[in-house]
Amino acid sequence: MLQEEMELDDLPRPKGDAASKLAAEDLAPYSQDELGERIALLETEITRVKAHRERAATHRAAADQLFKKSGA
Repeated sequence: MLQEEMELDDLPRPKGDAASKLAAEDLAPYSQDELGERIALLETEITRVKAHRERAATHRAAADQLFKKSGA
């Protein structure tokens, strides 16, 4: 089941996902301060996503090692 979940995570995201919606948003109405706040929020989200990706990679590597040893 974990393998199936990992494969689903690797699939391309639909055009309506959150990142696509953010990229399509018109930034003209935002003030300099609002743009600064938006950048800070996005940078925080990037950090969160990178940390999750790293945890997932570590988990995957541990699972791969476990199954490699038991299958050898």
